[in-house]
Amino acid sequence: MDRLSQWLVRLGALGLVAMTAIIGWQVFGRFVLGSSPSWTEQAALILMIWYVFLAAASGIWERFHIRIEVLEQSLTPSSRHKLRLGLHLVVALFGLVLLIYGSQLVLAVREHVVPSLGISRSFAYLPIPFVGVMTIIFSIVHFTRRLRSGQDTQEQS
Repeated sequence: MDRLSQWLVRLGALGLVAMTAIIGWQVFGRFVLGSSPSWTEQAALILMIWYVFLAAASGIWERFHIRIEVLEQSLTPSSRHKLRLGLHLVVALFGLVLLIYGSQLVLAVREHVVPSLGISRSFAYLPIPFVGVMTIIFSIVHFTRRLRSGQDTQEQS
């Protein structure tokens, strides 16, 4: 799972670098050449969708997502453990929502073409169901590890 998460981060970083290069080319074209390429804006938007979702999936595994600890800190260790178990299940359910509705979105727009790129609009939304699957897997693994350990440590968040 660690390697998969690292690959998601690497792919996301590659997308960010590519998007930065594309936006740089767009700015160069507009201000230096007097005409920016028509494809750059849509390509940058699609890359942004991809890298944000890939990084979000990795965030589930790496536990760098945002959380508020005020409620957790006011609970007993046993209650905190139960709360965190429940939260892993809620996140897994959210992954299921991403999988189901993301798949429906991909199918609904598969015949729509991005004019400036000539590719299916569904390509932009493919990471949504993929990230849904990754979210489910990462959350269930965290849930089972926490359940087996029976411990409540800061590292296991």
